[in-house]
Amino acid sequence: MNPRQLEAFRATIRAGSITGAAKMMNISQPSVSRLIADLEKSVGFPLFARIGRGLTPTVEGQRFYQGVEDMYFGFDRLQDLATNIRISESGVISIATIQSVATTELPAAVGRMYLANPEVRFLIHSRNTPAIVDAVQRQQFDLGIIGRGSDHEGVDILFQASAPYVCLFPEDHRLAVGQGPVDLSELAESEFFVTFGGAYPDEMMSIDSGLSQLLQNRSRLSAANVPVAAALVRETGALAVVDPFSAEQAVRMGDVVFRPVTQKLDYFVTIITKAKERLPRLGMEFAQQFSEQISCRIRLVKSFAERASQ
Repeated sequence: MNPRQLEAFRATIRAGSITGAAKMMNISQPSVSRLIADLEKSVGFPLFARIGRGLTPTVEGQRFYQGVEDMYFGFDRLQDLATNIRISESGVISIATIQSVATTELPAAVGRMYLANPEVRFLIHSRNTPAIVDAVQRQQFDLGIIGRGSDHEGVDILFQASAPYVCLFPEDHRLAVGQGPVDLSELAESEFFVTFGGAYPDEMMSIDSGLSQLLQNRSRLSAANVPVAAALVRETGALAVVDPFSAEQAVRMGDVVFRPVTQKLDYFVTIITKAKERLPRLGMEFAQQFSEQISCRIRLVKSFAERASQ
């Protein structure tokens, strides 16, 4: 026996006739009759008593029908289960993100999935890396996008890549017209810098402690985040060492430019989750799309830095 034969048998009993079953299945009456005949050969007993033009289920046929209905009931339950899983997975994707990608890279990735999946809702918060790690550990967010490359206890890393830091200049600065990399040690001899929280986060950019101290000594300005730092660069003429994503945002706002630096300072973008085996399918799909987008952007940033160094 096969599923099509069982479907024809079930439809015939529910419709009360071969004609009705053919309409339900959208096939011809001879096709239904042939399916029923093949099923009877397979089970080894008649399913219907043919009286005149009508069909009446035999006792054996009635008993067999109950088994078929039980099977279809189980099949319907599986369909319901699949629907529930699909709905639960396509509910809400919650993301905590660092500021550097919050208004450029992340919205672009969200936009693609938002348009392709009308049932998906997004919950997005912008926080700093320590707060994001803590929130993901507590399962307050499905995904965390952080700016540090080291391992973190209690979370799984889904993706990690690094891009070179750049130096942000006011548009009218004497070095703004150049193309090649600038040496931060040399700049610190004559320029002032915007720092972050009164210090450069050494663990984020792998900066030499001596250079970090030198830049701090040349700082009269401290900012809480890069957008504020960019605004200070624009208004005061001080410089800032920033990640390339934030630098791009700052340039879009106008009056600032950036150049690569000779020092190897790495800015990390890392996607984390509490436990990847418990991450919903669409959450994993989004993480994959976003990681591909970031990887593409980093390749462009690195190629720009390489061209500028030549």
